[in-house]
Amino acid sequence: MQSDPNAPPINPLPAVVWLLTLPVIAMEAVLSLGESGLAGGPGAVGWRMEAIRDYGFSGQVFDWMLKTGQFPPDQMMRFVTYPFIHGSVTHAVFVVVFILALGKMVGEVFRAWAVLLVFFGAAIVGAATYGLLIDSPVPLIGGYPGVYGLIGAFTFLMWVRLAGTGATQYRAFTLIGVLLGIQLLFSLLFGGSMDWVADLAGFCTGFVLSFLVSPGGWARVRAKIRHR
Repeated sequence: MQSDPNAPPINPLPAVVWLLTLPVIAMEAVLSLGESGLAGGPGAVGWRMEAIRDYGFSGQVFDWMLKTGQFPPDQMMRFVTYPFIHGSVTHAVFVVVFILALGKMVGEVFRAWAVLLVFFGAAIVGAATYGLLIDSPVPLIGGYPGVYGLIGAFTFLMWVRLAGTGATQYRAFTLIGVLLGIQLLFSLLFGGSMDWVADLAGFCTGFVLSFLVSPGGWARVRAKIRHR
């Protein structure tokens, strides 16, 4: 059997994955150049703090919105801007790597709009959960809640696949179990924020949304389970 000589050596990433990663890369490049003094002059050193202030999600502001019934657009937009602001180069790099890896696996099955809905749906629900449950002045930043939404979608795909083969479906939750375990261990050993609450909410959102936005949706899942 001959292989296609025109096939690329590496499977190309779905366009929607680049749509999610390029803003993260571009934002981190600007902030890092400012911190290093290579762009923007002396005032650029504070660009990261200004970005966190202007685009990070504030749980305290969210509490104020719920109490007053006022939802200013400049505050509501933080639900979808905070995933693109990170605390350091390392923070951003890990998020990019996860989006590239998980986005590829999910994007090869889901339509582009479904990948976006999972990512931003997880980010929005993650932020809302953080605001409701965590009483902290520390703003929520970074793409991890959205990434955990993609992990939820990937877990869903594994869950459906295992259901079709008759294997134990709980194995699909191995990845999320390991990641959350590592995150909790680091928090206990070195201290840390309560961001994991937003991450867990993002995972649950991604998993649940996948029942609705995956090809075939819930009908396909039910058919696979009945076919066992």
